[in-house]
Amino acid sequence: MEHEVYVSREKTGLGHQNAAALIKKAVHMALDAEGVDVPCQISVMLTDDEGIRAVNSEFRGVDRATDVLSFPLNELTPGEFDPDECEHDLDTGAVMLGDMMISLERCAAQGEEFGHGFNREVQYLTVHSVLHLLGYDHVDEGEMKKQMRAREKAIMGDE
Repeated sequence: MEHEVYVSREKTGLGHQNAAALIKKAVHMALDAEGVDVPCQISVMLTDDEGIRAVNSEFRGVDRATDVLSFPLNELTPGEFDPDECEHDLDTGAVMLGDMMISLERCAAQGEEFGHGFNREVQYLTVHSVLHLLGYDHVDEGEMKKQMRAREKAIMGDE
């Protein structure tokens, strides 16, 4: 099944020309692992720390850069994807899951900091964001965060 993953760049000169292919692969891995068996649509904006800081400030009231932001279009229950509970694209019928924004600058720095490199970090952040679009959250340190981390590890093959 073909999911629609639209990757765009907020500005030129961000580098990491392989990012779009890595992101698309990670989106498919996450949706497959979560049993999403209908075509879905996700938009991904690639930016730098300055760009993501502006959006983080505007939408979350947090005036600092972050690695990834997720904007789910639906209120879903983690692990219980139901396409009937979702918005659909009127032209294609695809389930519209939402948008994500990734700072390639932060991604590269964290890949180096954690010792696994840019490619793995951009895929991890994408999986993390797809899980948010599917209803997972980690607002507290309790069960929801543990559930989300376990799904991330399983999807990334870290079990």
